Amino acid sequence: MAEDDARRREQDEDDAELMFQGVARQAELVRTGKTTSRALVEAALRRIGRTDPVLGAFRVVLAEQALAEADARDAAEPTGPLHGVPVAVKDELDVAGQVTTFGGSANRTPVAADSEAVRRLRAAGAVVIGKTTMPEFGQWPFTESAAHGHTRNPWDTTRTPGGSSGGSAVAVAAGLIGAALGGDGGGSIRIPAACCGLFGLKPQRGRVSTAPNAHLWYALGTVGPLTRSVGDAALLYDVLAGSTPTDRWSARPATTSWVQALETPPGRLRIGYSVKPAVPGVRPHPEHVGAVLESVRALRELGHDVREVDPRYPDATAPFAAQFCGGVRAEADAVERPDLLERRTRRTLALARLVPESAVERGIRAGERLAERADRMFTTMDLLLTPVVAERPRPVGALDGAGLLTALARSRPMVAYTALWNVTGHPAASVPAGLGEDGLPLAVQLVGRRDDEVTLLRVAAQLEEVRPWARRRPRPPAA
Repeated sequence: MAEDDARRREQDEDDAELMFQGVARQAELVRTGKTTSRALVEAALRRIGRTDPVLGAFRVVLAEQALAEADARDAAEPTGPLHGVPVAVKDELDVAGQVTTFGGSANRTPVAADSEAVRRLRAAGAVVIGKTTMPEFGQWPFTESAAHGHTRNPWDTTRTPGGSSGGSAVAVAAGLIGAALGGDGGGSIRIPAACCGLFGLKPQRGRVSTAPNAHLWYALGTVGPLTRSVGDAALLYDVLAGSTPTDRWSARPATTSWVQALETPPGRLRIGYSVKPAVPGVRPHPEHVGAVLESVRALRELGHDVREVDPRYPDATAPFAAQFCGGVRAEADAVERPDLLERRTRRTLALARLVPESAVERGIRAGERLAERADRMFTTMDLLLTPVVAERPRPVGALDGAGLLTALARSRPMVAYTALWNVTGHPAASVPAGLGEDGLPLAVQLVGRRDDEVTLLRVAAQLEEVRPWARRRPRPPAA
């Protein structure tokens, strides 16, 4: 018995070492014959089986399908930069043969084809291992739902991982997978990245296709990965970037590979910093203020001109609310069993039906005007540095028994620094900044000019180099 336990511990340590490598290194190991796609998938499946019953990161695990895909990858020549690497996908994106639940139980029929983002991952050689949890329609910055329960932070399973891409964040942070796709309509990549100690970039609006849908919550939503390193994020965006004719929005095409762009230092930049929230009536936690100030010190040591600024944020409440209502209504109208929506979602939907489509379109136009105002901030600085969230991660159960108004009130501190940039479309990223006194991750947000993800990535990579947070690993309990 003791020998069996020792072998299991050794196997788990080997699996963890492999999964925490990240996707770029995993792809290199497959390419050089040091491991196989099947070995990667088997390691991920063992990790998922051991810890996910506690964490709740996956809505469904595609074990047999993923193993078959891995065998096919091992039998073929490399097809792209992710050849043989297992990845996970948030459950608002279509995966062929699976139900797209949007975090609820109102859909029952599997979809016939992959979404464009998933198609591009497969074309690059990736293996889809499962779909990750989210709150219904991604409405909340807490990954909790009546259909799929609570998703737990691997650093402290009594705490939330944030949301709405919480399942994807937990899967990566816990070393169940090297990278996972998420979506960000108000902070839903950056918030869970901050809570779980990951790098999470919300790209420029239209950078990644939302097809087969024309949009994701109108102008608010973007698709992107959660990763443990800036380099992994750059690699994935090289794979994912690009629009289709059905996309309502498209970003200015990148002129070079983002992985290659990271090889060039950013030079001396003007970086403004502020701990002032974009939402009135919210105060940042002292440790989040401290994380910003520590990042200021690090950036100055790196040679940047870093100065405190007053961003004079525009009020984005009305355009955000209009598009939020329009997005929830559009997704709810597309489900098969609206009678199975959560009660809180039905209340949101009742409110959303009072907002006509013309108001949503006015919200989009108002957001564009706000984007032009925000652009003026970047005439005197290259990047803006802020906190990501105002409060520390709440205990799990933030939505338990909460009606619509209570859920909205509890969400405000989580989106106080992030939602504005969904309205304007600017790229913004959550960059890890150590651990707080509670043992949970700290993070800061970098915001860049429109279509300038490269500068943001280069500075995030510099911070990663001087603060090698990627080596820190949570130890989630086994089931």
